[in-house]
Amino acid sequence: MKKLFKLILNTIPRPLLIRLSYVARPIIAFSLRGTNFTDPIDGKSFKSMLPYGYETQRNNVLSPSTLSLERHRLLWLYLNEETDFFKSELVSDSSFTNTKRIKLRDAETNSALKVLHFAPEQAFYKLFRNQKNLDYTTTDLFSPLADVKADICNLPFEDNQYDVILCNHVLEHIPDDTKAMQELYRVLKPGGMAILQIPQDLSRATTFADDSITDQKERAKIFGQYDHVRIYGRDYFDKLRSIGFRVIEEDYTNKIAPELVEKYCLAKGEIIPVCFK
Repeated sequence: MKKLFKLILNTIPRPLLIRLSYVARPIIAFSLRGTNFTDPIDGKSFKSMLPYGYETQRNNVLSPSTLSLERHRLLWLYLNEETDFFKSELVSDSSFTNTKRIKLRDAETNSALKVLHFAPEQAFYKLFRNQKNLDYTTTDLFSPLADVKADICNLPFEDNQYDVILCNHVLEHIPDDTKAMQELYRVLKPGGMAILQIPQDLSRATTFADDSITDQKERAKIFGQYDHVRIYGRDYFDKLRSIGFRVIEEDYTNKIAPELVEKYCLAKGEIIPVCFK
């Protein structure tokens, strides 16, 4: 199965893959139902998760029901437990950390959060779209799920527009990531929150890039995916700070019980870059 999934990922264009997955997902989810692992996004459990990876395949990482990966489930847990993203009011503390949730809404108006979501994932698309307390906009150059077709380096949005920006594993595809970060900062409201997840090698002090590598197979071997242009190191957080963001390096799996990290198939030690303007 690992070889089959690797072949599919590397040969079928991503927009077509998204459309085909709507047909295959219910069948695969039904065949893998069980009790070993749980997707916290929809609460469904399976005997195993699916493998995933363009170059090196990871076992037990792709949810058969929501098609979420480790990073998506971690993000969902963080938004649900540590913020009022899904809630009109801060009705309780986080069950994981016993701290007050981050308040994103105006206390007086309690208006819907204006959310800008780049390259929207199927795991979140319907969930966020149906959330009545979100004013939800998706954007991407190619995704069939995008409301607005746009270049992240030249966004067609006014300054200070969005309360929340979600940009999950996009910046590693962008040659001029500095310009992209500046655009994200520009359209975020003062006091707003941006979660800018990237694949990151925390053993590297500095980010690695080499524009001379143009062969797709060589790129996949070195960068982990044929359309990645860099490997981010620990300096990623300071680059965000240089743009103007206040950055919290949230090691959230360390706040979750180890048995739940395993049950939810999370990547232990993954850092969530939580950024504020």
